[in-house]
Amino acid sequence: MNSSAPSANPPSADVPFDGLTPECVLDAIESVGLWPDGRLLALNSYENRVYQIGIDGDAPIVAKFYRPARWSDGAILEEHAFVAELAQREIPAVPARAIESCTLHTHAGFRFSIFDRRGGRAPELEDRDTLTWLGRFLGRIHAVGALEPYVSRPALDIDTFGREPSTFVLEHDFVPADLRSAYQTVVALALEAIEAAFERAGDIKPIRLHGDCHGGNVLWTDAGPHFVDFDDSRMGPAIQDLWMLLPAGRAEQTAALADLLAGYEDFCEFDSRELYLVEALRTLRLIHYSAWLARRWNDPAFPAAFPWFNTQRYWEDRVLELREQVAAMAEPPLWPV
Repeated sequence: MNSSAPSANPPSADVPFDGLTPECVLDAIESVGLWPDGRLLALNSYENRVYQIGIDGDAPIVAKFYRPARWSDGAILEEHAFVAELAQREIPAVPARAIESCTLHTHAGFRFSIFDRRGGRAPELEDRDTLTWLGRFLGRIHAVGALEPYVSRPALDIDTFGREPSTFVLEHDFVPADLRSAYQTVVALALEAIEAAFERAGDIKPIRLHGDCHGGNVLWTDAGPHFVDFDDSRMGPAIQDLWMLLPAGRAEQTAALADLLAGYEDFCEFDSRELYLVEALRTLRLIHYSAWLARRWNDPAFPAAFPWFNTQRYWEDRVLELREQVAAMAEPPLWPV
């Protein structure tokens, strides 16, 4: 699958979606041979811009306009190919629609893709049968994900989700001066504990993952789940797609993980050594999240949506949170490995 040729005059990096007006969105859809009927609904997305668009005489579609400079064309197309492979194997993921053999298109400097609209509700993650059902499909996704690696997409690792993000917020003065030393100290302790967790886990084989498999990226219907938004798909340990579905509380997490794996291992073997990584991966996500907000702060949508970011209270809470995670990483895994 090939992308169309990139347009000149790409959007500004400081205001990445400047110029993506409703008229531009509708013109982009027309450029690939679809005819909008004027209905345009912005969906909940901050990293990219995603719209439900009515189509004359046909079902509405969903259009995703990618954040400029985040992914290369090759990285986007790798994700598209992975999800298409899942769909071809009747695994309920939503692939980008191929139009004249292309899944990635450009208009006015913006890259975009078209998806079929799929409805659904949030899964009932407290229900044991639901967890087992989700586990079966995650096992199937991972069995496919293990067949070959990504080439253009990065890995989820300590450097990309821990060291580099924490360095970014410090070097760009997001952490208040009076909290800088405390943040540096607790991040160093957290990274040391994360490294120890990965050492205990040993030689874990990374696979292609969903990467952001929380309940909001699973839509449920009477026919079961379907998985959406593989935008954060990358190489990493299988447990990354499991731990975000777990509830709070150690006993509750242990029970829920058992239900997930009861379905998962019908299709894919789970390496129990990855249980050492649950709290380490949670900690990496927390560190990365602060840097994600910081990197996007020039996007006008972010100060409006996250007004609590970069306040004194925010960074005080992050220091406390990371201290708690250092303690959590010292606990044994959810069950003996």
